[in-house]
Amino acid sequence: MTEIVYESSDLEIFAKATNWKKYWAEKLRPHVKGQVIEVGAGLGTSTKYLCTEEYPNWLCLDPDPSHVTQLTRLIDSGDLPGFCEAKTGVLADLNQDFLADTILYIDVLEHIEMDEKEMTLATSHLRPGGHVIVLSPAFDFLYSPFDKAVGHYRRYDKSDAPRLTVNDLALVDVFFLDSIGFIASLTNRLFLMSTMPSAGQIATWDRVMIPISKFADIFFGFAFASYTLSALLGVYLILVILGSILIYIGLMYNYNSESTKLIEFLISMLTKSP
Repeated sequence: MTEIVYESSDLEIFAKATNWKKYWAEKLRPHVKGQVIEVGAGLGTSTKYLCTEEYPNWLCLDPDPSHVTQLTRLIDSGDLPGFCEAKTGVLADLNQDFLADTILYIDVLEHIEMDEKEMTLATSHLRPGGHVIVLSPAFDFLYSPFDKAVGHYRRYDKSDAPRLTVNDLALVDVFFLDSIGFIASLTNRLFLMSTMPSAGQIATWDRVMIPISKFADIFFGFAFASYTLSALLGVYLILVILGSILIYIGLMYNYNSESTKLIEFLISMLTKSP
């Protein structure tokens, strides 16, 4: 059994990013099926947003015994469904005949040095027709002191997906989320060089930037379909991005109502029918 004690507080800070967790969970949940293994389940804050339906079994794996204690407490209290099970360890600790229909890596694969080897191991625990789902930070050129501080070996580019599609796996889909959050990551990479975001920064990102990203992500996904549509949405998007930059910088240490009013105006303009 593998045991690792984590010292980083990033799990506690990001646990409060409820809008972000709801957003990515909506995108990933349709691909989750059958018996589930969640590798690196942490404090269970991601589990509760994904595990909203009935599943035969949901194994929460984590190498930190304190995390497993927290997961067990959530299961016993009913905050996580009774079909969930918490276990200390990593995927390599499971018996070879332990198979699942879905294996999840939610903000985990970037913490694993030998990621291709991990994907090969995942295929050995996956039933035919099963899914491996990975959520990870994007764009390796955005790698910052924060990534290093929390134990990231890398961030991922789209070109990494074929590399990780090992053995009998077939790549089903690759998509990006939180395009406005790219601004925050780029700001930290070029200027702030912060090793850990503050609670106020996380609140700003989650409450302000994530709602905008929900619309901006649609734009970036379909903008090339129509030049006219791109030009129209581009004007709106530029305003939104500029507003986001100003708000992020202005709220780096303080979160105030005037900025909230500004962003509400920008969101209203973005969604208003012509």
